Amino acid sequence: MNSFVIVQDIFRLTCYISCMSNQFDKPAHAADDWTIDQRWSDYTADEHKVWDTLYERLMKVLPGRAAPEFLNGLTALKLDRGGIPNFEEMSDELEALTGWRVVAVPGLVPDDVFFDHLANCRFPAGNFIRKPDQLDYIQEPDVFHDVFGHVPMLTDPVFANYMKAYGEGGLRSLRHASLKNLAALYWYTVEFGLIQTDQGLRIYGAGIVSSPAESVFSLEDESPNRIGFELERLMRTDYRIDDFQQSYFVIDSYDQLFRSTVDTDFAPLYAQMHGRFDHKPEDVLPSDTLLHQGTQAYANRGGRFAA
Repeated sequence: MNSFVIVQDIFRLTCYISCMSNQFDKPAHAADDWTIDQRWSDYTADEHKVWDTLYERLMKVLPGRAAPEFLNGLTALKLDRGGIPNFEEMSDELEALTGWRVVAVPGLVPDDVFFDHLANCRFPAGNFIRKPDQLDYIQEPDVFHDVFGHVPMLTDPVFANYMKAYGEGGLRSLRHASLKNLAALYWYTVEFGLIQTDQGLRIYGAGIVSSPAESVFSLEDESPNRIGFELERLMRTDYRIDDFQQSYFVIDSYDQLFRSTVDTDFAPLYAQMHGRFDHKPEDVLPSDTLLHQGTQAYANRGGRFAA
């Protein structure tokens, strides 16, 4: 199971949007915006092989499960060409499609830096890749997770606009004390979102598409809830940082996600929420649009911690 990668991606997201900037010391080799050189020419043949191995494994699972926009993004950016992508070359292709670029960062960056990158159509990605003996176990997200998991969806213009709007909203949110609630929005959409399509439910969240096991679990297991997207409901819901999600939220379209974000005045919500969650990850509410009420069997037997 690839859940440890997901756990660490959550850790990084939490740090991005809930830690104060003065808790970070910018490395000497990083620019003012915390970007660094990818140093693509320094990757070894073995490191490129790790990318190819991970890509091959996931492409045995994702067709028929991942959203068409994700799969189209893989093709548009030629991520199947073999080896770790060169950020500059990939960014030129991505920028021509939606105006976005991928920038290398040294790891954790302050929340304001993270939001500023998104608001300016830059996706921050780590530049290292896991070792061959770490295909299923790594202590923090690497270039494969960041690029394979996140970047293909940025080729979709509406989803790309949502990410930009999220960054702009994040910058505005810094005067409030509800970044945890804003994190839930990112969590249940960008990381663990599902979308309803004419072919059925599909995955667009990066945390799911980068995990073969959760790609199957999120769509096909009886255990988790699958609930229609409603922005305030989602922002009031706690989430799992140590295992598969107990609830997945399903959007009808990327436009629904974008419009819900840009048309909402978040300040009154922040004032009501005060950085608290009202609902547990497994809760089902009378007001929910319930696509599937989960048994919670996986979580009840201990999840990945089960003996």
